[in-house]
Amino acid sequence: MPEGDTIWRTADLLRTAIAGKRVKDARPDGLRRVIGSTVTAVDPVGKHLLIRFDNGFALHSHMRMRGTWQVSKPGERWRRPEWQLKAMLETDDTVAACFGAPVVQLVRSTAPLVGHLGPDILSDEWSAVEVTKRARSLDSVPVGELLLDQRVTAGIGNVYRCEALWQQKLNPWLPVAKLSDDDLAGLFTAARDAMRANLDGGWQRRFPGYGRGAVHGRRGRPCPRCQTLIQARRMGEHARVIYWCPRCQGGSLT
Repeated sequence: MPEGDTIWRTADLLRTAIAGKRVKDARPDGLRRVIGSTVTAVDPVGKHLLIRFDNGFALHSHMRMRGTWQVSKPGERWRRPEWQLKAMLETDDTVAACFGAPVVQLVRSTAPLVGHLGPDILSDEWSAVEVTKRARSLDSVPVGELLLDQRVTAGIGNVYRCEALWQQKLNPWLPVAKLSDDDLAGLFTAARDAMRANLDGGWQRRFPGYGRGAVHGRRGRPCPRCQTLIQARRMGEHARVIYWCPRCQGGSLT
């Protein structure tokens, strides 16, 4: 699933391509209400993307596992098949097309869609102190689940969850109540720093000193820090697979 850094890079791509331009065509038919309007902003909000128009509408998309936005010139061949097309905005010189996203909707108000989210972890206004205070309302939750709770801070996904916990040597099953405010602030900051480091690079995430990461996707391979074999297990309501080192971070508490 695309995480906050991917959505920020996508927003930057779309902002450069279509912001300030008039929409001359749009597909499917449900998007025809934006034809003739001008794109005023492209905003990333955690894992959500909002394209705003000067007629008061906004196009909301959530990529989930396989969604993507692509930019091309009018008449150029798309890199995904047309049957996967979910939205298309065409200006005089650019086509922005969304493929495979399960959530694409034109709305008047974005508040019901993103108003419940915590601060975007990549925004300049983000505060570790504020996020730590939000986390304290979930003291009984395992810290590995806390990191994916978008109500606390929006944008962290499974990759950065695993890598931040490993970096801070924290057991994913440790209850939030067992961590100090400094522990929590350090954990969220570690995830934020890693994500921000990937904003200016390519679409392939990199972690300094560990290539594509120390633990995520490395089940059965040696931990870069202690050589213990990485373990993996499903965790939480959505059963996302978490990867961790049982020596550096401790074994499962459940």
